[in-house]
Amino acid sequence: MTVPPLASAGAVTTRTKRRERPAEPCAEPAAGASADDDAEVLADPAAAGERAVDSVIPRIGLILDTFTLEETELGLSELARRVGLPKTSAHRLAEQLVGVGMLERTRCGYRLGPRLFELGQRVPHHRVLRDAALPFMEDLFVATHEAIHLAVPQRGRVFYLERIAGHRSTTTPSRVGGENPMHSTATGKIMLAFSDDRFVQQVVDHGLARITRYTVVVPQLLREQLERARVDGVSIEREETRLGYTSVAAPLFGLGRRVVGALAVTGPTSRTEPDSIASSVRTAALSLSRVLASTGFTR
Repeated sequence: MTVPPLASAGAVTTRTKRRERPAEPCAEPAAGASADDDAEVLADPAAAGERAVDSVIPRIGLILDTFTLEETELGLSELARRVGLPKTSAHRLAEQLVGVGMLERTRCGYRLGPRLFELGQRVPHHRVLRDAALPFMEDLFVATHEAIHLAVPQRGRVFYLERIAGHRSTTTPSRVGGENPMHSTATGKIMLAFSDDRFVQQVVDHGLARITRYTVVVPQLLREQLERARVDGVSIEREETRLGYTSVAAPLFGLGRRVVGALAVTGPTSRTEPDSIASSVRTAALSLSRVLASTGFTR
């Protein structure tokens, strides 16, 4: 978000008025110490330290979570507003995150730093699943020539762990690290189809938002889709997440036949025939599931 520039007063004399120099487009007032800072002084130093940690860690999480795939850069004022902190507190925390590489300064504010990417690559669960899935995703891409997605459930939504796409698939409605609702995506529907009723009910209770005019928002209709997906072994989603795109997904199972994710093929509705690619998606998912189960992979 661009922060309105501060007006600078020009020097005025009795003979002439000097032209004002334009402010920097993203300039913000410097954040310094102030009385409304959130620091507290306690009599017990140990208690003060514990309280500081308890307070700071959730705030750091809020700051990092504020950035999205669409809003990759935020000014200090907007960052402070979104996390509900005084600007001085937000500035102090942001600068500390810059110091450890979790944020980067930009001309207009801050963005996520490379340290987060490095740490993300070390997450063992996701790394193991991604590495195991890549060969099968590549084979599926060769067979279909459409975008291939690897997705996992995360906080009641679909999280895209990996994506393979050619030049024909650059506008598909998903990106690595992105999220979508479970009820409107083929990957989400197939994971729900093989999840327990309690989890499905939680998703329904959270609300079935209408993403496009084709999104299924009636709980009974969603449950009928899930029942069919269980029988067919694949889920088909037509333009429920983005107009013009159709997806076919199959479930991934780990040890004990617990659903751990999904593989999907996504392409323009005009050239995607679900019945012709369902078998390929199902076969790839079954083969990958055998590998995952043999290595003891669980969610």
